[in-house]
Amino acid sequence: MTRIDPPTVAAERELLQGFLDFHRQTLLLKVADLSAEQLARRSVEPSSMSLLGLVRHLTEVEQYWFKTCLAGEVVPDRYWTAEHPDGDFDLVDPAQAENDLQTYADAVQESDEIAVHYALDHPFRRPRREEEYSLRYLYIHMVEEYARHNGHADLLRERIDGRTGE
Repeated sequence: MTRIDPPTVAAERELLQGFLDFHRQTLLLKVADLSAEQLARRSVEPSSMSLLGLVRHLTEVEQYWFKTCLAGEVVPDRYWTAEHPDGDFDLVDPAQAENDLQTYADAVQESDEIAVHYALDHPFRRPRREEEYSLRYLYIHMVEEYARHNGHADLLRERIDGRTGE
């Protein structure tokens, strides 16, 4: 897995996409070279968070913001249920790790394919919310979401095998 630094001088959209891609690649670095059991390990008790749970959570985040909110598509909940509102974390199954990683990769690709069709100032609404958002806001929010969860991933990975990194 190679991580590409975001550009330091570029147009706004290229900068936003570059930072989002950098953080997506950081997540993939944190989960690289681990067994399915290691990916599903909850290594910071009492939290149910695991690296695989983070991948599943960020899959849902990608689909919610880009497909549901920006594109207005109806996307069935993948991991969340009324009975298990934290199913992305609570219901991880090592047997599904490869599938979950592929689902994540597909969600990222779909997000990028959707975003390219909209201007940064394109307005949209979230379901059951009144305020308007823009694609620019969405990019910034996604960078923040990944940055926060990559911090979690750092700690989880270090507890699993001692590997640290930026």
